[in-house]
Parts: sequence; structure tokens; C-alpha cells
Amino acid sequence: MNIKETWINLLHRAATGTKKTRTLLTPVGLLIFGAFSSLFVLAAVLVDRFLGLPRLLPEVVRVPLSASTVAVGIFVTSWSAFHFLKVRGTPVPFNPPPKLVSTGPYRYVRNPMLTGVFILLFGIGLALNSVSLVLVFTPLYVLMNYWELKNVEEPEMVDRLGGEYIEYRGKTPMFIPGLRAKAQHEKPDQALQPDRDPRARGPCPRDSDR
Repeated sequence: MNIKETWINLLHRAATGTKKTRTLLTPVGLLIFGAFSSLFVLAAVLVDRFLGLPRLLPEVVRVPLSASTVAVGIFVTSWSAFHFLKVRGTPVPFNPPPKLVSTGPYRYVRNPMLTGVFILLFGIGLALNSVSLVLVFTPLYVLMNYWELKNVEEPEMVDRLGGEYIEYRGKTPMFIPGLRAKAQHEKPDQALQPDRDPRARGPCPRDSDR
């Protein structure tokens, strides 16, 4: 079993574990995500200083543009989190909602919370006048999250949510509203029978809440 398969297994076990376990892991997941995101900002600031990169925008443009971009990012992220919390779930993959959420911003994209974080990171780059954060580190952050979603989180959600998620994934874009979702040629039954045995993942979602 490779590292990717091991991580999918661990994620699935946590997401379908007891309520106590999921609750304990929630702040851990938030801390990891926050630290990971902050590293990109710190790295960009250090690179800008080390290379002596010029400022991105004049002050008269930077202030209103960065403020409005950050506000949009916070709004999208908060709106998305609200729809998770409304069904007693969290944004943390270790403690997800007990069912598929397709309301609010999830009607338009599969990962609106990350879309909001991307916008927020871009806005922070504008606020810091950081050339590398806007042009290098934010795109790199997007690509890394895309890889993790496609290779870890989405396979776990297929195992946990089944055909309902496969259908949702096939018609809903990942990050940007209006972009046509990539066609899914596999049938739900086929997607539910990968090389790894889903039965090895653990109990069905929330079965262990008793």
C-alpha cells in the first residue's frame, strides 16, 4: 500500500469514526490547514524581500482592490462553512457532514470553501503588494489543493457517499462556477469498486456515533 492509499484509508477511518474522535481531530485539521496556508504567505514575503521584487500595484489601486478581494474571499468561505455547520458537519475532512451538501454555494461548485480561500489568499497578496504571492505561490497553492482533492479527498468521498457523490461530481465544477464539470464515464457501481476494498475502510458514515 502506497502513501496515497494509506492517507485515504486514514481519512476514511477518521471521517466514519466515533463522534468523539471526529471532534478531537477537528481542531487538529484546522491547525494543519491554517499552518499550511500561512507558510505560503510567509514564503512569498521572504522571496519578495530576498529577490527585491517591485511592488505590484500603486497604493491608490492596491487598497480598495485588496480590501474588496479579501471581503469576497471571507464571504464565500463563511457562506460555505455555514452550509456544512447547518447539517452538523465541519469543513475539516476528518469531521465532514453526515451527508452530501449541495445547497448554497455547493450548488455551483464542489469546493466553494477552497474557492473562497484562494480568493482570500490572492487578496492578501494584493494587500501585501507581493508579486510572488499573487503570481507564484497562490497558483502553486491552488495546484497542490487540486492534486490533494483529486487523489485523496474525492476517492474517500466516493467510498463514503457512493453514487450520490459520483453523480454530483459529474455535473458540478470543482472550483469555478460555470465551468463544465469533466464528464465521468464510469458508472457508479464501477467507481464503488476500486482496487482497494471499501469494506476495509471502516463502518458506514456515522454508524459509530451510537
